[in-house]
Amino acid sequence: MNKNITLVRACSATVIPAGDEVTLAEGASFTIAQSLGGSVTLRDNTGMYRVGESELDALGEEIKQEVLKSKQDAEDQGPFSEEKVWDAMRGCYDPEIPVNIVDLGLIYDLRVEEGEDGKQIFVKMTLTAQGCGMGPVIADDAKQRILRLPSVESAEVDIVWDPPWNPRMISEEGKKVLGLE
Repeated sequence: MNKNITLVRACSATVIPAGDEVTLAEGASFTIAQSLGGSVTLRDNTGMYRVGESELDALGEEIKQEVLKSKQDAEDQGPFSEEKVWDAMRGCYDPEIPVNIVDLGLIYDLRVEEGEDGKQIFVKMTLTAQGCGMGPVIADDAKQRILRLPSVESAEVDIVWDPPWNPRMISEEGKKVLGLE
């Protein structure tokens, strides 16, 4: 979605790639650079900003409904399986790259354990660059998606740096999206 918009109200956003929280002013104009996984990446002459699901109404009702519909279409309900955890993480995107974190090769480990009240999920992931301030935002997005799965009691998503990420870790699907094939 590459569309120009004007904010209908002030909203909180995260500066990309610094990870700092800012308030974008009502009436400010932006271009939607990316709309994937229930969040929107806005761009203007001064930078890029990630607007999360709770703030989508600031972009206007039409945009909000379009973003939520695409997210809802991607969500699948049913009994728990490890594949559902992978699918949940496939709904999580780096706000600068139109490829999900699984196909980017950012997920290094997934472990499922039985807890007293349900499944406990442990994920180790990395980022494309160590200095990226968006790491906590991306990790929390993955965690929240996992927690919405049936039978999941808890989720822990840790960022690790070994081995260092490199573009060879991108899946064949991710390479297609990026035009690297």
